[in-house]
Amino acid sequence: MKLYIKFICLVLITVVCISAKGDQTIKASSFSKSLVPGNFILEAEEGWWNWGMAPIYDDNEKLHVFMSTIPNKGRWISDSKIVHFTADRPEGPYTFVDTTFSSNSASYHNPQVSKVGDTYVLVYLIKKKGTPRIQQEIGIATTKSLDEPWVESPHNPIIKASGKMDDANIIHASNPTFLVDENGKYRIYYKSVTDKHKPQQFREMSLAISDDIEGPYENYQENPLISYADKGRDIEDPYAFYYKGMYYMIVEDRMDIKSMLEGHPTPIDELKLGGNRPGLIYTSKDGVNWGIPEIGYHTNTHYFNQELARSERPNILWKDGKPECLFLACHDKDPSAGYFLKIEGWNE
Repeated sequence: MKLYIKFICLVLITVVCISAKGDQTIKASSFSKSLVPGNFILEAEEGWWNWGMAPIYDDNEKLHVFMSTIPNKGRWISDSKIVHFTADRPEGPYTFVDTTFSSNSASYHNPQVSKVGDTYVLVYLIKKKGTPRIQQEIGIATTKSLDEPWVESPHNPIIKASGKMDDANIIHASNPTFLVDENGKYRIYYKSVTDKHKPQQFREMSLAISDDIEGPYENYQENPLISYADKGRDIEDPYAFYYKGMYYMIVEDRMDIKSMLEGHPTPIDELKLGGNRPGLIYTSKDGVNWGIPEIGYHTNTHYFNQELARSERPNILWKDGKPECLFLACHDKDPSAGYFLKIEGWNE
C-alpha cells in the first residue's frame, strides 16, 4: 500500500512538473519597469490624423520627428505621407518643417530613423497605388543633414513583396526597423507575410542584411525569425536595436501572444486585435534567435489612467548613445500622434 501511495505521489509530481514546464510566465522586463509617463504630443491638423512617430536628435540636439499623416477622408493604404517636425525637447512645442515623402502614385508610411556615422537613414513602408492591399514593400533613403532633402536608394524597394521564404512565396514586406550589427553590417528587421497559410495571412518577423546602407539587401536564409503562424496568431510593429552587446526587439502584441505562451490563450473570436494590451520585448545574443519575450511596455490606461486605446509603433529616442524615451502611436481616443514615455535608469 505504501509503495502504491509513493507511486501515485511520484506520478502527480511528474504531471505537475510537466505542466509547469509547459506554461511560462511572461514577466515584466527591466525595460518596461524603467518607463515613466511623459505626454501626448503632435496633435493633427483639422481633417488629418497622425501616426507612428520616429524621433532623432541632430548634432545640435534639436529633436526631429518623422511620422505618417493621413487625411480623414482618405486611407493610410493609399493616401499616407511622411512629414517632418522639430522641437527642443520631447514635450514640444513642435514646428512643422516639411513633407518628406509624398506621391500621387504611392503611399509612404511608418518611418523609422537612425544615424550611422555622418549619415541619417530613413526606412519606411511603400504601398504603390493600384496594387493589392497585401502588396506592401520597403524603401530606404539617406541624407547628411536633416535640413536637406532625403535621397531614395536606387535599389528601392529594397525589400520586395516577392521571392521565396521557407518554401513559400513572399507576398508582403513592411514596417521596417534598421540597425548596424556587431560586424558593421546593415540589418533591416521587418514584418513579412507569405502565402504558406493561405487564405489566412499571418505577420512574421524577418531579416534582410546588406554590406551597404542603400543595399541591395538579401533576406536571411532562415527567415522568418519569429513566427506564431502555426498557432494561428501573430505580432506586429517591430523596433529592433543593438545595445551593450545585445539585440533587442520591441513589438506590439497584436493577438495576445503573452496569454498563449502562458498556457491560457484568449479565444480567437474574443480577441480585440491591435495594441490593446502590453507590448513585448525580445532579447538575443545574435539577433537571429530570440527566445521567449517579456513585457516591453504597458497600455495608455496604465500610464495615463484613461480609456484603453491602441498603443502601437514603438520607437526609441536616443541621446548620447543611450535610450532616452519610448515613443508610441496612440490613435483611437486622442487627436495626437501618440505619447512618449521616459526611460529612466535602464541597463546602466
